[in-house]
Order: sequence, then C-alpha cells, then structure tokens
Amino acid sequence: MARPRRHDPERRDRIVDAALRVVGRAGIAGLSHRTVAAEADVPLGSTTYHFASLDELLVAALRRVNATFGARLRQGPEVQAPDLAAGLAALMGEWLAAERTGVELEYELYLAALRRPALRPVAAEWADEVVAALAPRTGPGTARALVALMDGISLQTLLTGAPYDEGYAREMLARILNEDPKGRAGTSSDPPMDATGT
Repeated sequence: MARPRRHDPERRDRIVDAALRVVGRAGIAGLSHRTVAAEADVPLGSTTYHFASLDELLVAALRRVNATFGARLRQGPEVQAPDLAAGLAALMGEWLAAERTGVELEYELYLAALRRPALRPVAAEWADEVVAALAPRTGPGTARALVALMDGISLQTLLTGAPYDEGYAREMLARILNEDPKGRAGTSSDPPMDATGT
C-alpha cells in the first residue's frame, strides 16, 4: 500500500531557497536536481515534480532575487528623495555592503541569461521594474540610463574589489539627471581605483 503523500505546501519555496544556497556556494555549475534535493532535504522526485528542468528552477530563483530588490526599491524613500542621485547612490551602497555572497549570487543569476535564453525575460524584468519605479520621476529614457550606470558601477565594484565610492556614484548619477553635482560634500570626478591602487 502506497504511503499517503505528506502535505507540504511550502516545499516549492524551500526548493527555490535551496537552489539559491547551492548557486551561492558552488555557482551555477554546481546546480543539479540532486544537489538541490540534498540541500532542501527533500526526495529527488520533488525537485523534478516542481521544476521539470534546471532552467525552470533558475527562472524561479532569479524571480525571487528580483522581487527582493524590487520590493526594497518600492518601499524605500530613495525614489521620492529631493536629491534622487544621492538616494540612489546610498541605496547602491547599502546593497553592496550586504553579504558579498548574496550580491555575487544575484549577478551570477542575472548574467546567466547570456547563455540561457529562458532566463532573459526574467533578467529583463528586473531592469523593467526599476525603470518603472524611476520613470515617473525621470522619464523612461533617463530611468534606463540610470539603471545602466548603477549596473556598471556595481559590477566594477564586484570585479575589481575596489571599495564602493558613494560620492563618485552620486556625481555620475547626477550627471545623467542633469543636476549640478559640484559643491556637494563627498563627491569626486575621479573614478574609483581598483584594489591595486591604479
């Protein structure tokens, strides 16, 4: 007689959380149904029941990451701050100061879309959500330029190991917004140096 199926409505979410931990620890190359099942402490068949392919699992993981940043942006005061450049620069600093593994995980999932077409619409959702939050204040074109700059500065900070320079970010964001960044405390026209001081 077959054992009755245990009611576990949160299992799908636990599998997604486990996938994020696996990718954070071992990268996307370390992701498999087997490693995720072991991490989530569920039968292997549970992962394939909820996610027929690894791409489906990665889509769910990327959506989870997108939702976290999007909620933070919508709920925070940065978009309504009188000095939008300063607000966004501070938000980037807060995000980059968080646990580095988590930030790297977000970018690894985001950049995985380059080789996994199934992820591309989800990766685009993140940019679209940030643009939608900023556009009422800046217009859609300027909002997209702000997102591109924020992405670029964040990636450079992660790749070079240089400390995040909030003053520099604020000044560059202000330039896109056609604001005058001169005279503001803590700004610099020079880009941040990498870890070697060059």
